[in-house]
Amino acid sequence: MIHFNRPYMTGKETEYIRQAVVGGKISGNGEFTHRCQEYFEKRYGFRKCLLTTSCTDALEMAAMLTDVGPGDEVIVPSYTFVSSALAFVRQGATIVFADSRADQPNIDEASLESLVTPRTKVIVPVHYAGVACDMDAIMAVAGRHGLLVVEDAAQSIDSFYVSRDGTRRALGSIGHLAAFSFHETKNIISGEGGMLAVNDERFVRRAEIVWEKGTNRAEFFRGEVNKYGWVDVGSSFLPTEVVSAFLWAQIEHLDEIQAERKRLWGEYMDFFSGGVAERCGLKLPCVPGCATNNAHMFYVLFPDLARRSAFIARMREREVLTVFHYLPLHSSAFYVEYAKAHRPSGRAPTDLPNCDRYADTLVRLPLYCGLAPDQGRVIAAARESLS
Repeated sequence: MIHFNRPYMTGKETEYIRQAVVGGKISGNGEFTHRCQEYFEKRYGFRKCLLTTSCTDALEMAAMLTDVGPGDEVIVPSYTFVSSALAFVRQGATIVFADSRADQPNIDEASLESLVTPRTKVIVPVHYAGVACDMDAIMAVAGRHGLLVVEDAAQSIDSFYVSRDGTRRALGSIGHLAAFSFHETKNIISGEGGMLAVNDERFVRRAEIVWEKGTNRAEFFRGEVNKYGWVDVGSSFLPTEVVSAFLWAQIEHLDEIQAERKRLWGEYMDFFSGGVAERCGLKLPCVPGCATNNAHMFYVLFPDLARRSAFIARMREREVLTVFHYLPLHSSAFYVEYAKAHRPSGRAPTDLPNCDRYADTLVRLPLYCGLAPDQGRVIAAARESLS
């Protein structure tokens, strides 16, 4: 069976974990944590990076830092993982769901202005498949209304946004805050893991305090204060050195991992764009001019749910696992009940047709480093399943 994903190992993971253990500092915020954070800050221009145990934790930190609470509204795309909304729900905020674009699953930036009310506090753009949302448009809306922007960049490591003036910026470096994932399905991994990127100076010191359980312990360890104590809200968000050591082994090979993923992505695109997509009524991934492609995933869109379901079943018969993705959050059982007590103050849409269409028609193909010997089998199975 060819699986949808297999975690890729560079070869140094266990050696670095051994070094962390022998070094006697495995509780977190040690040498490997510092290496990883400094690497991301220097390579991508983030003001401050803090590793976390997951992207969900990074989003929860962002929700705490933005001080959202009951009565506040947060705009989130419905076609996303539950954590994009849940982090703010935990703070008591009201979620206002936005639809996706017609040409790609990212948030429809043209709809944002109509969703903003006096209670809106945060916009959460999600860069689906590592492809940039229109950040110029989103930041312009945020600027006009005094809103904060939290980029959900879970899938977006090493992907960039190209502004209208040609400026190229790393995803996660544009909004006030951003969250990344290093889950085993991502481009570089640590099993479970994530990172908060802080780009607004106003949040730098407090982010570290929230990260350290509401204490200023990090300042104490650096010798900046002679004792530390409880100074704010927070939780235990930092990962162990074991996780950070594993991630460092991945970071050292980031460029070759990216090169291989892009090559695999290109093989799929060559196959489907060679007349297959047109013959079968499929739509291929859209990478607009404002975005680069980090090859996080390769997906195709079927004309309808029935044909997608048939394709997935036929691929499984040929021992290839292909999977769909998100179910719409706006129609989830939890949100339907939650919305009864947390109704938006404006006229939030209840019909999100593009989101529903992606939920019914999108299917993802296997894509991971190490797939190369089997990618021909995947393509052959797809050819047979579409015939």
